[in-house]
Amino acid sequence: MAVYETNLPGVGKKFEMDLDTEDEGRISLVIHNTGRREIFHKDSAEADAEKLFELTDEEARQFGTILEGAYFQPVRTQSVETLLDDETLLEWIEIQAGANLDGKTLLDSDLRQETGCSVLAIRRGRETFASPEPEFELQAKDTLVVLGPPEGVDKLIERCASSQTESNAPQGSGTE
Repeated sequence: MAVYETNLPGVGKKFEMDLDTEDEGRISLVIHNTGRREIFHKDSAEADAEKLFELTDEEARQFGTILEGAYFQPVRTQSVETLLDDETLLEWIEIQAGANLDGKTLLDSDLRQETGCSVLAIRRGRETFASPEPEFELQAKDTLVVLGPPEGVDKLIERCASSQTESNAPQGSGTE
């Protein structure tokens, strides 16, 4: 697959690529000196181009990381599973607002002891914290990347849900 590059004096650069099948035509990307990107498509090399969309510099960089597979790598199987073997699951779990983990450190949460799961990383907004320290404070909307047994992952999902009570909290209040 060839990529054609053309300088556009005073504008930026244009990149063109023929799509795999002949019927799909050609796609063009114009990168302006300002960072703005415009994406065009044309049915053939001779046809007029149709503008598909435009991105700011920041949007283009974010979209580019998605395209290159930084956030997701497709798996070519009948079904996508995060089961690594019969006893180990890799999972991404978001902490909901009101969850009992919100505001706790990893150490105080006792996640590994209660669930058998290890927290490999935490995604907060656009930042990823790999191998977080025990003193790392969890917050609502954090996404935990965990590795553990399927039943432990299920327990952790419950802990990350909103309005959960502490697993070691007293069962009755005595006010019934």
